[in-house]
Amino acid sequence: MSVDFDHLKTMTYEVTDRVARITFNRPEKGNSIVADTPLELAACVERADLDPAVHVILVSGRGEGFCAGFDLSAYADGTASAGGDHHGTVLDGKTQAINHLPDRPWDPMIDYQMMSRFVRGFSSLMHCDKPTVVKIHGYCVAGGTDIALHADQVITASDAKIGYPPMRVWGVPAAGLWAHRLGDQRAKRLLFTGDCITGAQAADWGLAVEAPEPEHLDERTERLVERIAAMPVNQLIMAKLACNTALLQQGVATSRMVSTVFDGIARHTPDGHAFVADAREHGFREAVRHRDEPLGDYGRTTSGV
Repeated sequence: MSVDFDHLKTMTYEVTDRVARITFNRPEKGNSIVADTPLELAACVERADLDPAVHVILVSGRGEGFCAGFDLSAYADGTASAGGDHHGTVLDGKTQAINHLPDRPWDPMIDYQMMSRFVRGFSSLMHCDKPTVVKIHGYCVAGGTDIALHADQVITASDAKIGYPPMRVWGVPAAGLWAHRLGDQRAKRLLFTGDCITGAQAADWGLAVEAPEPEHLDERTERLVERIAAMPVNQLIMAKLACNTALLQQGVATSRMVSTVFDGIARHTPDGHAFVADAREHGFREAVRHRDEPLGDYGRTTSGV
C-alpha cells in the first residue's frame, strides 16, 4: 500500500535543518493508533532514511500527549465493526479479534499476522539506518509505548505518564521491549501491575535519556537533535548499527514474536471476554474504571487506555 505524503491521515512530515520531523496529528483522539498509523510511520521513516539531507528523525505528538495507545473504545463496546479483508494490507488486528463473539472460533495466527504488521511499522524506528528520537509529553501509554520503546533515544517531560495499563486485563505489550529497555526486575514491576511511571522516573530507570521540566522539553529536545544532526551521517549510521548489534543478540525479534502472540491470547481469556462484555454493556471508559477499581485511588490515577 502506497502512502500519499500530501494527504497523510495520522501524522505530518517535514524536514528542517537536517532533522526529519514526524508528528502524530490526531490530537482530538489522543493521537491514538489506527490502521493507517504504522503504514504512515514506516513510510515517513523510510523517506527520511533515504533523504541525504536528513541526519536524525524526531517523532512527537500534537495535543495533550504523545500517544494514548490503540483507538479501541468503539470496537470494545461494539459500536464499530471491522472492515477490509485479511490479505495484503495492515488491518486492525485487535478490531478483527475483538468483534468476534466468545462462542465463535478465533484464529491466533490471523490475529498475529495483522498485529505483527503494526509492530513491524513501529519497529522501523529501531531498524532504520539513521538515529531516531521520540519526544514524550503528557502521556505515552499502552500501544504508544510500543512505538516509543523502538526509538534510539527517548526524551520525556518530567511529569509525563508512561506505562502499559492494559496488562491488568486485555493486553500484552506486543513490541516485547520492556525487559530489553529496563532489565527484567523493573520491567516486571510495571507489567505485573499495569502501573505507570513518570517521565522523571523513566529517566532514573534508564528508559529515557533526559526528563526536563515540561516547559523546557522543546528546548532540550531541539538541543539534542541539533547535536546529533551536527554529526556526519555515516558516523551516525555506523554507531547505530554497532549499538543495535547488542539488542539484536539479546533476542528482540523473538521477544516481539512471543509478545505479539500473547497479546492476542490476552484478549481471548475469560477475563478478556468479561472485559469486552463489560465494555459492550457499560461503555469502554466505564469498563476501564471497573478494571482499575480493585487498585483503589492509585489504580485510578495511573490508568490509561
